Amino acid sequence: MTAALFDTHCHIDDPRFDADRDQVILNMREHSVQFAVAVGFDMPSSRQALLFARSHPMFYGAAGIHPHEAKTYHADDLDELAGLLRDARAVALGEIGLDYYYDLSDRPVQREVCIRQMELAFKAGMPVIYHVRDAHEDMLRLMEERKTELTGGIIHCFSGSMDQAKRYLALGFYISFAGPVTFKNAPKLWETAAFVPPDRLLLETDAPYLSPEPMRGKRNEPAYIRYVAEKIACIRGISFEELANLTTANARKVYRIPPCGTLLDGRGVH
Repeated sequence: MTAALFDTHCHIDDPRFDADRDQVILNMREHSVQFAVAVGFDMPSSRQALLFARSHPMFYGAAGIHPHEAKTYHADDLDELAGLLRDARAVALGEIGLDYYYDLSDRPVQREVCIRQMELAFKAGMPVIYHVRDAHEDMLRLMEERKTELTGGIIHCFSGSMDQAKRYLALGFYISFAGPVTFKNAPKLWETAAFVPPDRLLLETDAPYLSPEPMRGKRNEPAYIRYVAEKIACIRGISFEELANLTTANARKVYRIPPCGTLLDGRGVH
């Protein structure tokens, strides 16, 4: 069986890739990474993610305002985000959410900007990439209050409890695991990675952040998703190839990418 990997979340436009971005993309091919999503975290990076995806067939793009950047939000950003979501290479709104670990934006501001972007996703009919750190209960409350409007998506780099994972799954979300699942002190993540149903499981790198073992301490890159896949395959007691192909099929499903690789017609903000 041939393995095919899909990095559902990376920041390939990060300046840390400026010196060797072409080599990083070659490394992806050499390590069976067929596709990746370049994810925006503010307006400039969202524009850049879609621009990059247009010129690199291995990549799709996502646009959104991260909770750290919520303090930079302006009302006209929603109109621009709506336009970015109409791009032929756009597959999701994101990353958005809540981060109470760093609190780089005031919590009420984070919640307000998150809600406004959720409402945009409802209107667009787009899946959402959620960043949630030390804020799962508040995020779940926002979602559960709007559960009839939710358009699906991903809980990226999952860091919550088993109970919280079950609640996200009940709302229809996919659970994505990154480098921390490979760490030696992550038994709760291992337990959740074993529990998530096979049709809701995703992989990511969040490159250049969160490098997995044995690359911890180095700059992360999409090719290193292989180590995340190997760890979760071991946890679940299946082959690397089976895990890789399963999670790639899930990524195509959540991002609504048909087997031919092109995007479905008619999706976007109307």
